[in-house]
Amino acid sequence: MRRTAVVAGIAAALGATALAAVLAPAGTPPTTAPAVAAAAPADPIARAQERVRLVPGDWRAWAVLAVAYVERGRATGDPTNYPRADEAVRRSLAVRPTGNGEVLVAQGALANARHEFAAARRFALEATKLNGYDADAYAVLADAETQLGNVAAATAAVQRQLDLRPGLSAYARASYDLELRGKVTEAADLMRQALEAAVSPADIGFCRVQLGDLAWHAGDLAEATRQYDTGLAADPGSIALRRGKARADWAAGRREAALAGYADITRRAPTPSYVLEYAELLRAAGQDAEADAQLELAVAGHRLFTAAGGVDGLTGTALALAAGDPVTALKEARAEWSRRTHADVADNLAWALHHAGRDAEALRYARAAVDSGAKSAAYVYHLGVIELGLGRTGAAEADLAAALRLNPYFSPTDAPLARTLLAGPEVTR
Repeated sequence: MRRTAVVAGIAAALGATALAAVLAPAGTPPTTAPAVAAAAPADPIARAQERVRLVPGDWRAWAVLAVAYVERGRATGDPTNYPRADEAVRRSLAVRPTGNGEVLVAQGALANARHEFAAARRFALEATKLNGYDADAYAVLADAETQLGNVAAATAAVQRQLDLRPGLSAYARASYDLELRGKVTEAADLMRQALEAAVSPADIGFCRVQLGDLAWHAGDLAEATRQYDTGLAADPGSIALRRGKARADWAAGRREAALAGYADITRRAPTPSYVLEYAELLRAAGQDAEADAQLELAVAGHRLFTAAGGVDGLTGTALALAAGDPVTALKEARAEWSRRTHADVADNLAWALHHAGRDAEALRYARAAVDSGAKSAAYVYHLGVIELGLGRTGAAEADLAAALRLNPYFSPTDAPLARTLLAGPEVTR
């Protein structure tokens, strides 16, 4: 899952409204947001707080403060910022309960951050009805439609944002939209165009993250490493670049460097997704006790997220599977599928069904994920394992081999297992 819902994500390029200085899309890992133009405030929260202190009746400033809290929650991995965003939303609505497009965008951004994508879609659509030229509203709508699995609607929203404000925020969403439809070359071309226009270190670093991740998922370790290294030279503090570098270090056999990198990343941004990745590396390195300790931290982080109003069945499934609890994993996966039909969710449900011993049912969802168009080695690997469980050895061999061709480094545990399965007697050669 490239953009775990985990997925809030990119600060918008400085645009026509104050919200554009802090608004970010759902679906990108923490701390990947490029900075806005140099004239933007270093601390959007402090500036918005000062504004509402001076003018408590400024509903737009309250909406800006709400989005700033959402962005800080995403950037730091601290979901306790979301109730603060809720309070700022309430203050904005108290001043202007109707016709308040700014607060609708803020509500949509908050809903996306909490993975309440259907609610985010409703807020965004209301905002576009009030103002069909609000690029921020279309950014929120694009994120919601993407995560809900509404491919055509997501593409239309991205195109509208591009038409209204063609900046880094729109380019990043358009690139992801292309990637999800399997147009990886076009996605990379778009991010290279964005890189040419990037000025600030954070903007440059963000573009390098995206280009590195695209190379990584295509199995090009050398290019991925080059993009991460070049990005870190521009933006040494980027967590996303450090994560990419650590992942590439592991694939290249630099295990100590990779483990040290992930230890640093999870200290800086202890989100469940990063902590789970670190635990997987520790497990692959034979450090089971350390891996178990990290899983406990991931569980605590997930509880904090849900206590702050978030919903995340993908992480819930992953945590349950890591704990050896397929019953809870399947419950989490089914609940997430009932909320949205993104390809990640189809793959997640397929894998939970497989671990519950229900490969015949899992096959439908695994194929749906692969057939979505996204070129994911993990999707194809899961399909191959499920086919193997059903005794379809020819199809399993083809898919396991295809997963390794797409990206031979796709998982520190599953990629080696794919090679083992291909070499085993249970696969017809």
